[in-house]
Amino acid sequence: MAIISSKKQPQEPEGQPQEHQRLKKGVNSSPQPPPAQNLLQPQAAADELLKQEESIRPQRFADYIGQKDLKDVLDIAIKAAKVRGETLDHLLLYGPPGLGKTTMSLILAAEMGVECKITSAPALERPRDIVGLLMNLQPGDILFIDEIHRLSRMTEEILYPAMEDYRLDITIGKGSSAKTRSLPLPRFTLVGATTRMGALTSPLRDRFGLIQRLRFYEPDELSQIVLRTAQVLQTALTDDGAEEIARRSRGTPRIANRLLKRVRDYAQVKVSGPITQSVAAEALELFQVDPCGLDWTDRRMLSVMIEQFNGGPVGLETMAAATGEDTQTIEEVYEPYLMQISYLQRTPRGRVATPAAYKHLGFTPPNEQLSLIL
Repeated sequence: MAIISSKKQPQEPEGQPQEHQRLKKGVNSSPQPPPAQNLLQPQAAADELLKQEESIRPQRFADYIGQKDLKDVLDIAIKAAKVRGETLDHLLLYGPPGLGKTTMSLILAAEMGVECKITSAPALERPRDIVGLLMNLQPGDILFIDEIHRLSRMTEEILYPAMEDYRLDITIGKGSSAKTRSLPLPRFTLVGATTRMGALTSPLRDRFGLIQRLRFYEPDELSQIVLRTAQVLQTALTDDGAEEIARRSRGTPRIANRLLKRVRDYAQVKVSGPITQSVAAEALELFQVDPCGLDWTDRRMLSVMIEQFNGGPVGLETMAAATGEDTQTIEEVYEPYLMQISYLQRTPRGRVATPAAYKHLGFTPPNEQLSLIL
C-alpha cells in the first residue's frame, strides 16, 4: 500500500539537491512529456489522495449534496444507535466509482464521534494484515474496506466471527499440537464499499445489516457540488459555469471536481475573471469533452461503428481491432456510459449504435435515410 509523504526530499551534502548531483554526473534528466490524462474516468487520481484534497470532502450530512434517500436511512440509523448507546450495524455501500462511498464512511465516523480506519482489500493480502487492523480498533470505531469484493478467502473467513460475535479466532502451532484461541474485539462497524455487488460471496454479504446503493447524481446536484468545491478552492465560478461543468460530468462528483480543476487552470492562464459558461465550454472543448460528457475515444468508437460498419451489429473483437483498444477496456470503461445514455446497445449479434448516437455525431439515422430514398 503506497504511502504519500509530505516531507521534503533529502538533499545531498553542501545543500545541493539530488537532481543537481545527477546533472553533474552526466545523467540525462530531461523532463519527459506527461502521459495523456483521461479526465472522465472515475478512478481516484494521485493528486486526489493528497491531504490538501481532503478539504473538498464534506464533513457532515448537512454539507453532503445528493443521495437524499441514502442520507435519510443512515441518519435514522445513527440517531437510533446513539439513543441505544450502541454501534452502527455493518454497512455495505455499492455502486459505480466516484459517487462518494469513502466520503460517506468519513461522515458516519464524524457523526458518531469515532475514528475511521481506511484500507482496501488488495492491501490485506495476508491474515496478519487484517488481524493487526482489528486488534487496534477502539470501541465504536469504523473500519472502511474499499473494493471489499477483492478480499482473499482466508481474510474473509477471519472477518466472519469478527463481524458477528466480535471475536478473533487465532490458531497457534501446527499439526496435532495446534490450538485455537479466541480474542475478544471491541464492538466496531465495518463499512464495505464495492463496485461489483455480485462478486461478493453470500456469507459475507449476508453479515451486513445495511446494504445501500449509491446512484448517479442529477445535473442540479452536481452544480451545487461544483460550486462548493470552487468555494473551497477559492475559485470564482458563476452559476452557469457550474451548470456547464456539471452537464459534462457523467453524473459523477469525482469527475465534476476533476473537470473543475482543469477549467480553473485554463481560466488562470487564458482569461481573467470568474469562470463563466463560455469559459467553461472553451476549456472543456480544449480537453475534448463534449456537452454530453463524451471524450475523444467515446466519439471515435461510435463514429467507427457508424462509418465502417453501418451502425452495427459489430462484434467486440472487431471493434477492438478497428479502434486499437483492447476488449476489456471497451467493455468495462467505454461501453457502460454509452449504454446509460442510450447511444449504444448490446445485442446477441453484436454492438449497435442507436439513432441518438447518429444525431449526436451529425449523421443521419438509418430509418431517416430509408425514408429519404423512398
